[in-house]
Order: sequence, then structure tokens, then C-alpha cells
Amino acid sequence: MVDSKGSRRPLGYFDANNRLHIAIGTKKTATKAAPKAAAKKADAAAPAKRGTKRKADDEAPKAAPVKKVKALVKGPVINEPPTDRLQVFVFGEGTAGELGLGTDKKCIDVKRPRLNANLDADKVGVVQIVAGGMHNVALTHDNKILTWGVNDQGALGRDTTWDGGVKDIDADDSDSDDDDTGMNPHEVAPTEVDFSKTDIPEGTRWVDVAAGDSCSFALTDDGKVYGWGTFRSNEGIFGFTHDTFIAQRPLHIPELKNITSIKAGANHALALDTKGAVFAWGSGQQNQLGRRVIERTKIEGLKPREFGLPKGKKAIASIETGGYHSFAISKTGDVYSWGLNNFGETGVMNNAGQDDAVILKPQVVEGLKGKTVISIKGGGHHSVCATEDGDCLVWGRLDGNQCGLSKDFIASLPEDATIKDERDQPRILAVPTKVPTIKGKAVKVTTCSDHNIIVTEEGKAYSWGFSANYQTGQGVIDDIVEATVIDNTAVREKKLNGCTSGGQFSVLTAKASDAPTTNGA
Repeated sequence: MVDSKGSRRPLGYFDANNRLHIAIGTKKTATKAAPKAAAKKADAAAPAKRGTKRKADDEAPKAAPVKKVKALVKGPVINEPPTDRLQVFVFGEGTAGELGLGTDKKCIDVKRPRLNANLDADKVGVVQIVAGGMHNVALTHDNKILTWGVNDQGALGRDTTWDGGVKDIDADDSDSDDDDTGMNPHEVAPTEVDFSKTDIPEGTRWVDVAAGDSCSFALTDDGKVYGWGTFRSNEGIFGFTHDTFIAQRPLHIPELKNITSIKAGANHALALDTKGAVFAWGSGQQNQLGRRVIERTKIEGLKPREFGLPKGKKAIASIETGGYHSFAISKTGDVYSWGLNNFGETGVMNNAGQDDAVILKPQVVEGLKGKTVISIKGGGHHSVCATEDGDCLVWGRLDGNQCGLSKDFIASLPEDATIKDERDQPRILAVPTKVPTIKGKAVKVTTCSDHNIIVTEEGKAYSWGFSANYQTGQGVIDDIVEATVIDNTAVREKKLNGCTSGGQFSVLTAKASDAPTTNGA
């Protein structure tokens, strides 16, 4: 989506009435982004303060001493990186290079899973991949971090300057052999993040990556966190740190130490440390930080801080985000949630259905009590999880097929299981409900905005929801009403083990030993 200032706005934004606008729709033009907003440069050394006059009036003032910045030291190893090399399958919208396939026309609309040859398991060896709103971040077996997709606000962490221009891909060029779409070749190609000016202790290994709408993060084996890009707010670019508006290259986040896990929502991030403490930072306008951020001091949200989650025996064991809400699972199995709740997406039905509904402080999701949640993810207005028993549960908004349930199935639910709109039509699924059409045990879930993908223990993938850009992998642009297996030659005989989704595209993975060599279309 191209906003009024020429920037390709990722997942969505909120208007003055706190209504979420999802930036999803088939793109018709591969647009060269407006000149990148320059990151705020550090102020030049301030003029030395004039000291007390002790001698002649014309004596030069003493310069303030230059504060030396200590080089970072590598700490004890507390995290280990993943090691399984993956084959990566992509599908959906590719007009901004989100699929990492290249610049020709065949990379624009990929209707079904396609093996990404640019991420070959032998030559590249991806071991983890996460999708942001319109970009991706991947970790490789040889300790590299690769990015591709939209770089308007520094989400790729490297220079993608290009002298090319706009090209209308709908123009009638049937007589031309030119397959160039006008996409920036530096954005579409999976390429290493630029750490050349970042202080990284020798011997550091990357173990985890995360991606938001316009930001990215990476975690080290000794628990340090680095990030780049920026957060957005209702008014536009919000900033990345107190001192940096847009981080075009990776920055160390000093407030975070001994971190074991990082996650990113659309415009906020979470970090979990070895003691089970959770830190949140970014834009807090939808209360996604779990603490109230006063408007006049909202920049305070850019500093990672703890908030109201339990400690000790009930400390947090895992974290996850939705677009504008979040989840934390305690060591005792309780699922806490907070943030935007106008469709009950947190699973807490306080004020669900009202435009300004939020969960101010983390609350236990009563509907998940007694269920051991092993995977959870939030979309724009709904959420999905997998339990230890293999059930895939959904809740939140359902009037746009977000929950993968047929109308007949919804009609069969108890009266109090749904909240209806002014036309007496079901609008919100108020109770975590099992998706009935999935065969096998769900073990991994993902959702972004209004489409969903789950992977079963048997290695099959199911999808449902909004599909206007083929992001469900079902080969159609109509909504997929019920959870349906993703089936084509690329993945049919293979055991899938992971999934991640962006605003208009999706990714499936399989261990290299199990993945196909067939390139599905």
C-alpha cells in the first residue's frame, strides 16, 4: 500500500477513532519508494560549557571531557541457535520483493507454494525465518542474517539504494519480451544485514530473529538484542529509540540483557529473559505494551520495560504477539494477554465489540485454562493457538472468515459463544473454539491480519481466511472459509515443520532432508 507520502505502508494503521485499517489488497504497481527518510544522526559534540572565570577574560573555556564508550564484551552462552537447514516455500503477493524470488513477472503473484531457489538449503542453509508486514528476516547455519522485502523505513538493515523507477505491471506490453517489473533488485534478493559499523563481541552467534511491520530484531547466544528499522504510530513514523528516529543499520539495545526470546508485533516488541521477566517497547497507543503510556511522554514507550506479569514460580516461560496485542504463557501454563481488544482478540471479553476496547494490564485468558498451549499467534483482530492435545483453537473476529468456521458450524454454537452485530449476525467468537476440518494434531500456528496457516504433527499445512493476494496458498483470490489443506506438487509428499506469514504473503518450511526438489507453481 502506498500512503500519501509515497511510503509503502505495511500491515495497517489506526485512524483518529482507533479503527484499524488493514493495508491489504492486490497491488497493481510496483512502486519505487520515496526517498528514504534519513535516520536522525547523533548530535555533534555539544559546545564545551564555559567554566568559572578564574583568569583573564579572554581565556578559552575548558572543553568537556569526551566520554569513552566501552566496547561490548561477550557474556556467558545462554542460548543455542537452531541447526536444521530448511527448504523455504513461498506464496502470495510479491510486488515488493516479499517472496525473495527475483524481479520478473513470475515473482508477482505466486498462487501456491513455490520452492525459493535463492534460499537453497545447501548453498544458503536457512535455519530460521520470520515474516514481517512486508519483509522477511532469516538466520543461516553459518551465522548470517539475511533480509528482503520493503526497506522504506530501514527494516532490512542495509543499503538498498537503487536508481530504477516506477513501472506499471498492468500496462499492455504483450509485444515486449521485457519481464522486468520495476522492483528494486536490492530489496528482492535475500542479502546480509550490514553489521559493519555495529559493536558485536567476537565469537557472537545469532540464535533468534523477529520482524514487525517496519522493524527487525536479532538475539545473540549471550542474550544481547540488536534491532533496526522503526516503529510506527497512528500519526506515522514513531521512532526506534530515544536517540534514533529510523535505524538504517543495526543498533545494540542496552536495556535488554540475558534475553532468551524476542517477538515483534506490528509496532511493538517483547523480550523474555532468563528469570522469566518480560520487557515491552515500541508504540503503545493500543496498550500493546501492557502499561499505560501517557501521550505527552509517549516516547518513553521506546525504552524496554517490565510490566504487570507474575514472577517466581509463576514466571513467564514463552511470549508471542498479535498485530496490536500480545500473549505470555507462564510456567504454570496460564496464558496472559493484553492490548487491543475491540474484537475480543486477546481472548478476554471485557468490552469486546467496542471500538475503544483494550486490556490495560495482562489478564489470564479463562477460555484457555486447563489447556497446555504449545503455539499461539495473534492476527489483526483474531487469534489462533495449538494445544498439547493437538487442537487448533480460534477466537476473535469471525465475520471475514478469520476463524476458519463455516456458517452452519457457527450457527450450531451455544448462544453465548458469539457476540453479534447490530444486524444480529455473528461478529465475534467469544470462546476459544476448535477448528473442526483439520485432520491430525496441530503443532505450529501463524496468522497475520486475516489469513491463517497451521502445520500438523504429520507435516501437512492447512490455511483459511483472506486470500485476495493468494496468501492462503490455495490458488484462488476468494476467501477460504474453512481450514483447508495446502496441496500442490511442491509440498504434497513432504513433511512440513514451520510456517510464518506477512501482510500479503506466507512461508512454509521443511527440513532439507524432507523437502522436495519439485518447484511448484
